[in-house]
Amino acid sequence: MAFTYAQYEQSAACIWEKLNGFTPRVALILGSGLGSLGDRVEDAVAVPYGDVPRFRESTAPGHRGRLVFGTLAGQRVAVMQGRVHHYEGRSYEEVVYPLRVLRLLGCDTLVVTNAAGCANPDWNAGDLMLISDQIKLFSESPLRGENLPEFGPRFPDCSHLYSPRLREIARAAAREEGIALREGVYFYCYGPQFETPAEVRAARLLGGDAVGMSTAPEVIAAVHCGMEVLGFSLLSNMAAGLQAHPLTEREVLEAGEAAQERFARLVLGCLERLA
Repeated sequence: MAFTYAQYEQSAACIWEKLNGFTPRVALILGSGLGSLGDRVEDAVAVPYGDVPRFRESTAPGHRGRLVFGTLAGQRVAVMQGRVHHYEGRSYEEVVYPLRVLRLLGCDTLVVTNAAGCANPDWNAGDLMLISDQIKLFSESPLRGENLPEFGPRFPDCSHLYSPRLREIARAAAREEGIALREGVYFYCYGPQFETPAEVRAARLLGGDAVGMSTAPEVIAAVHCGMEVLGFSLLSNMAAGLQAHPLTEREVLEAGEAAQERFARLVLGCLERLA
C-alpha cells in the first residue's frame, strides 16, 4: 500500500483541527507497559487513532491506541500511547504513517521506547537501556517504494540513527536521577513469536544487546524525514535461552508496570534538558 503526500497532509489537517493552534515539538512513542506516561500530559487533548484517516488501530496488549497532545516537563509533546506493529498484519508504511503525520504537525524530535528481551547475559531483566544503534536485517524498509522527497532523500544516511547529542542528555539525566542506564544495540525481529534461543545467540554474535519487535522501522522513517531520535528499551525479560521459564506477554506487561516510575523519571529528565 502506497500513500501519497496529500494523504499524509489530510491526516495532519484532521488532527490540526482538534489542537486549537497547538504545535507539538517532541513526539513520544510509548511501548508495551509504558503507556502511563501519556496520562501525565498537562492540558491534554486526546485523539484516538480511529478518528484519524489511515491511522491503524493498535491490537497489541497494553497499547491504548491514541495520541495525546499537550505539555510534559515543559515541552510541547505528541504522545503515542501504543503503536502499530508489522506482525499485526500491517505494512511497514502503515507502521510509520503516524510518525510522518506528526512530523507534518511540527515534531522535530522523537523519543521512542519499547519493551525488549535482554540478549546480553551480563545484564538483568528490569534494566533500562539507552539505544546506541540498531540492527534490522532481512526485512523490507519502511522507505521501500516511491520516495516522497517532501519527507527526505531517496538514500538517507543511517550513520547516527540515534542522536549522539540526545544520548549525552540521557546519560546526564540518568546520573542526576540516580538511575542505572545500560547502553547497547537493539536487534529488530518480526514477531509475533518470541525469538528462539538460536536466534538470540545469532543476535548476540552480530552485536545485539536487546531483541524486540518494534522501533527500528519507526526510527528509520523518523531520520528520513529529518527528526532527531532518542531511544530507550525496558529489558522486560531475559531473552530465550537465558532464562529457564517460558516467555509470556504477561511478563512483559508486568515488567513495564514495575518500571513505570523509574522510566518516567528518566524520560522527564531528558525532556527538561532539551534545548
